[in-house]
Amino acid sequence: MTVTATGPLPQAPYDVAIVGAGVVGCAIARELARHPRLRVALVEAQDDVGQGTSKANTAILHTGFDATPGTLEARLVREGHTLLGAYAARAGIPVERVGALLVAWDAEQLAALPRLARKAEDNGCHDTALLGPEELYTREPHLGPGALGALHVPGESVICPWTTTLAYATQAVRAGTDLHLNTAVRHVDRDGGHRLTTSRGTLYARHLVNAAGLHADTLDRALGHDDFTVTPRRGQLLVYDKFARPLVRHILLPVPTALGKGVLVAPTVYGNVLLGPTAEDLADKRATESTAEGLAALREKGRRILPALVEEEVTAVYAGLRVATGHEDYRITAHPGQAYVTVGGIRSTGLTASMAIAAHVTGLLAGTGLDLGPVREAEPVTLPNLGEAFPRPYQRADLIAADPEYGTLVCHCERVSRGEIRDALASTIPPRGLEGLRRRTRARAGRCQGFFCGAAVRELFERGTRS
Repeated sequence: MTVTATGPLPQAPYDVAIVGAGVVGCAIARELARHPRLRVALVEAQDDVGQGTSKANTAILHTGFDATPGTLEARLVREGHTLLGAYAARAGIPVERVGALLVAWDAEQLAALPRLARKAEDNGCHDTALLGPEELYTREPHLGPGALGALHVPGESVICPWTTTLAYATQAVRAGTDLHLNTAVRHVDRDGGHRLTTSRGTLYARHLVNAAGLHADTLDRALGHDDFTVTPRRGQLLVYDKFARPLVRHILLPVPTALGKGVLVAPTVYGNVLLGPTAEDLADKRATESTAEGLAALREKGRRILPALVEEEVTAVYAGLRVATGHEDYRITAHPGQAYVTVGGIRSTGLTASMAIAAHVTGLLAGTGLDLGPVREAEPVTLPNLGEAFPRPYQRADLIAADPEYGTLVCHCERVSRGEIRDALASTIPPRGLEGLRRRTRARAGRCQGFFCGAAVRELFERGTRS
């Protein structure tokens, strides 16, 4: 198992280098790791997997009911929904099938619901139902006044995006993939194979996969292509405290527009409630700050959707950048003459589609001349559960009896034990900072945002990273 963050890179050429360790890049690495003859490198500019769009999104496992029928995205989301749903059950990734309600607030939106139901049918989603206002308010009694009806999509779910990315990467690394962190790709040359000039030196690969997310267009152009341009679309979100959770039973969606799915209200697997996101097209691919204007706009929209929600305590705010390309579909293209596959334009559905994208890209790589060799299923992984709907360590008497560290809480807001922090620090891909530890355990993610537990968590982190 090789995970590096400093020092020189191996000079022997890899069979495949994947640039970008977001959820899609990690899924591709996991899929390629099923072929034990391949020597694979997963290269990430930041110090952890899932540091970009993959960590800051609405965390929904989509059915693909509203995808454009006939597109690659529609097919891969539909396949990915099935694949990831099954994988999550095996890997300890929390999923709650809460269902979604697409709420109509005016006559025009109400008239659009039957068309959206037919679109869902075309996308293989056959269990949707149109609801009148009486049934809608029975299902969601705290909904704001004036809703005229809804489309019920029972298969929509909420999921933990942090655990998903980490599970893929862990399985890949354990199966032999080299994960190189803090390795920003600055230039790519074709010299028989691919020569990647990075912040840590040169890396060589016979085949290249571009899963660089917001920067996929830059890498694509470096290889002579001009297929798409990434515009970062900022989504700001408000996270409400767990006391707000009883206010909402489903994912509450607006009727979608050309800019996206719009502002939603959704429960999370961690017991909170999300309100957002905004949709702001920017020029800066690093602009993940929240703004007073954006948060005020969210609160105003939230007041109509779920009036009682905006009176609840806000636990946190965050913003993520998602990929907008001006195209209605993913930009996944094989270039056989270059032994190169670009995986661009992966929008917010990428989490759901990740495993199907990985299988599709692996097939494209074979079409560029990569000899995959035999298939051997990777050793299963089971990651610690971070979801409130499933038993956490502090609730398990058997676990605490065997190891009292699981009964000693450090973060009281999120009920995180010393044992969980210890395990995260000793894991296959350990966190390299407190934010990485938070994504692995939920420590410091609760109501007090680390005010009470911050010093103790930092002490355990520093002690664990020294040993």
